[in-house]
Amino acid sequence: MGALLVWSATHARQLSAGGDPNAYLYRHLASLAIGLALAGIVTRFDYRQLRIHGPVVYLAAVVGLLLVLSPLGRTVNGSHSWIDLGGGFSLQPSEPAKVALCVSLALLLTERRASGDGFRSGDVPHTLGLAAVPIGLVMLQPDLGSAMVLTVIVAGILVIAAVPVRWLTGLALTAAAGAVAVVRLGLLDQYQIDRFAAFANPDLDPLGAGYTTEQARIAIGSGGLTGQGLFHGTQTSGQFVPEQHTDFIFTVAGEELGFAGAAVLLLLFTTLIYRTCVIAARADDLFGALMAGGIGCWFAFQTFVNIGMTLGIMPVTGIPLPFVSYGGSAMLANLTAVGLLQSVRLHQRVATPQSGELLTADAVTALPRRHRAG
Repeated sequence: MGALLVWSATHARQLSAGGDPNAYLYRHLASLAIGLALAGIVTRFDYRQLRIHGPVVYLAAVVGLLLVLSPLGRTVNGSHSWIDLGGGFSLQPSEPAKVALCVSLALLLTERRASGDGFRSGDVPHTLGLAAVPIGLVMLQPDLGSAMVLTVIVAGILVIAAVPVRWLTGLALTAAAGAVAVVRLGLLDQYQIDRFAAFANPDLDPLGAGYTTEQARIAIGSGGLTGQGLFHGTQTSGQFVPEQHTDFIFTVAGEELGFAGAAVLLLLFTTLIYRTCVIAARADDLFGALMAGGIGCWFAFQTFVNIGMTLGIMPVTGIPLPFVSYGGSAMLANLTAVGLLQSVRLHQRVATPQSGELLTADAVTALPRRHRAG
């Protein structure tokens, strides 16, 4: 579905520029194919081995974010978030950093509780200290959207780890105070301030900061019940919505597939997030539960914010729609996360009906049919 929407969003623009109308489609499919292969490899990998390799994953993510701030970094749409790889390829390290944060925080909290049960007062400071490095590096780019996603991952993992409410309340108040301080001290770039102002008052600058949101709502509203049909959306073919193939891909679904098509897309995301929650709830150990729960928070928050900003109920923050928006770095990170979820699912242990022996889901598939039914 994402490939179809990307194809439709870029087809007319490529034709008008004299380029290959299928160029973005081919790149999107290539990213999808590589991502699926990567997800398959990660699925077969026992996620519990990450308890050994977790620090390496974290350090690799931090090094990638540091390279963005080096001469290798490249600025796109006001955010210095990319690394040039040569040959027309680039990498956005903040995307794999989401996977690394889910793994590293789950590992940290699991190891701290290995020697005792329940919450310990040092859990929160250690977790925040580990998360502060990648979040701080992302903010220096500045990439507010990715920093928000990383922050939600941290909050979600702390909640799943049963951190006492008093700590969560204190963290929420601290975060609110920090947000106010960031605005007061002028730490945000002007374009970010303009986006928040346009969200608060859409009529403030309809031809400037509020232009994208206004055009997005027009596109979605014009779709009606069944849409105008793929490649027939007037807003899409007229190229009125900026960054439509990336951050505003949902507007293509709303305009060309209508309410029915957009509802199907939302149903798919709901199913994905529900299954993520089930996998987290049924995980055999705390590490698997926290890692899967962090991925679920990531997918849920990013989906809500992306669709919300196209509808005008959230400020524009430059967050792509998982699995749907065009972008190789995001696709690879998303499908790597799916591979981790599948690994947690496949390595859940269940009891055989006769002996009570614990087997993994892989081993269950090898049992006789009568035992599998049991």
